[in-house]
Amino acid sequence: MKNLTNKTIIVTGVASGIGAQTARILRSRGARVIGLDRNDALDPLDRFIKYDQSAQRSIEAAIEALDGNVDALCNIAGVPPTVGAEKVLKINFLGLRSFIEGAAGKLKDGAVVINVSSMAGFMWQQNLPFVNALMDLKSIEDAGEFCDRMNIVSDGMTPTSSYPLSKQAATAWTIRNFNRWADRGIRMNVVSPGPVATPILKDFHAALGDVPKTGFMAGLRDGTPDDIAKVIAFMCCDDAAWLNGINLPTDGGLSAFLTNEFGPR
Repeated sequence: MKNLTNKTIIVTGVASGIGAQTARILRSRGARVIGLDRNDALDPLDRFIKYDQSAQRSIEAAIEALDGNVDALCNIAGVPPTVGAEKVLKINFLGLRSFIEGAAGKLKDGAVVINVSSMAGFMWQQNLPFVNALMDLKSIEDAGEFCDRMNIVSDGMTPTSSYPLSKQAATAWTIRNFNRWADRGIRMNVVSPGPVATPILKDFHAALGDVPKTGFMAGLRDGTPDDIAKVIAFMCCDDAAWLNGINLPTDGGLSAFLTNEFGPR
């Protein structure tokens, strides 16, 4: 068990699923956890801030409310495809980016930012025209116009499907900006879960389809929030201090399947 005593860690999406379990593990290992979510947290936290990642004013208010001296920022808040394309892009990427950029001033020198993306964003290099176009947006409020202009849809796994596109952009933006605050020793990494058994897993299957569990994927199980939360907790600790700019698939083998299925032969 890695010791996180005396570390102050922000966790977004703390009310359920991976975020809630991450907060539990961090606190059990000695961290002070500041939780953010649009819904009330059910478990004890050291501090809770109401937060809507789809709204710029809410993001700015949450940042203003932070005390500073934060050791780690775990960005776990996210929504499934069923909430609609515009909200998916706002929460899963544009709001995420805005919060990180605004909260950077509240981080200690030497802090780490951990962005939870998804294996749906694993192949972002193959969708660069749409990924770059999304990353070029300046404001959360540009999401609706972008969806109309680019014909972004709510379901499926096509280049214009909102959920994989949002996660591709989150992964690509993190990798491209990993050294942005290098003068302060701040690192930034991605954790990319595969399918995880949370209350919204059925929404993902309905919108994106089921992952085949034959051939390379035989025996694959859905992950649990605990599977992902323990990896995030490790990345918050000092033993992970040399990890920077990486995308860590935490997926039970899904990335290996995708590499074998679509990679060079």
